[in-house]
Amino acid sequence: MTEPDIKKGLAGVVVDTTSISKVNPETNSLLYRGYPVQELAATQSFEAVAYLLWQGELPTPEELAAFRVEERRHRALADNVRAAIDLVPLDAHPMDEVRTAVSLIGASDPGAGGSVLDAGGSPEQNLERSIRLFAALPAIVAYGQRRRRGQELIEPRDDLDYSANFLWMTFGEEADAVVVDAFNRSMILYAEHSFNASTFTARVITSTLSDLYSAVVGAIGALKGPLHGGANEAVLHIFDEIGSADAVEAWLDKALAEKRKIMGFGHRVYKKGDSRVPTMKAALDTLVEHFDKPEVAALYDALESEFVARKGIYPNLDYPSGPAYNLIGFDTLTFTPLFVAARVTGWTAHVIEQAGANALIRPLSEYVGPDERHVAG
Repeated sequence: MTEPDIKKGLAGVVVDTTSISKVNPETNSLLYRGYPVQELAATQSFEAVAYLLWQGELPTPEELAAFRVEERRHRALADNVRAAIDLVPLDAHPMDEVRTAVSLIGASDPGAGGSVLDAGGSPEQNLERSIRLFAALPAIVAYGQRRRRGQELIEPRDDLDYSANFLWMTFGEEADAVVVDAFNRSMILYAEHSFNASTFTARVITSTLSDLYSAVVGAIGALKGPLHGGANEAVLHIFDEIGSADAVEAWLDKALAEKRKIMGFGHRVYKKGDSRVPTMKAALDTLVEHFDKPEVAALYDALESEFVARKGIYPNLDYPSGPAYNLIGFDTLTFTPLFVAARVTGWTAHVIEQAGANALIRPLSEYVGPDERHVAG
């Protein structure tokens, strides 16, 4: 009998086609609908990139203006969603707040699953739901951080773009342009990455003909794990643990001797380094200069240099984004919710794509338990 070829973690398995994103091996570039993400991050607003992921093309000025009007209609935190967030214990992880809020938004949508026989929704309905979540998540994430700090809710502003308004609702003051730009770039870089664990989770749920909100809630659960979205939090914990650049070598000696996994390095797809890192590192450098924090850059460079020299493993996007979010002022626990706010664009684009050419995702397994046996009489 031929032994099955088990692909643990589905490594190397191609399970479907997609037109949303790919990694171009020739240029080591992540492409969104064909555009290198570094070009998008350098030239586009996050709203324009969200439009691209959903519609397949960058918007015209008129299309972007109309999209912004629609997005701004849904920015405010609904009273029932705020009440639900307030029920989440303050010592719970903020991803629990985000998961709960998205679930309630879905339950409050009259057409999103009143009948399990018609839960999926049309492409038009799912696009409307995608925009609603895209617009609502900044208020959810911002309020989550503020309430843990004992601060009041900040209402959104219609005169600010997505990224500037996100920072306004979080901190209660207008951010400097360099901060808004760095944050905007990070959101674009995190928006989409093909069949990663959380996106695949969303597609699996969609394949059952469940609704978009359920797919996003499932994706949030997958993203919470430290091997996926939680990695950017872990990077800051490592930085805090090391303390300064001159402590890197001794810290790394001990960490490697203990066989610790060093978060922020390595990637299942990129073998020659994550193509998003240079763009995010450049954004981090602008923040280091803006806030006059050269010690952050020194620690970053020392750990990267030492780890790459010893292990030959390069940083992924979480490595520069963690210290960047810290400099902006976000609490470490807020980093993964920020990932949700960005990646909801990619998730929902995949939900719509999966539903448009659906097949139930149901892989097989190789049984290795006891042979058939019977209960003694």
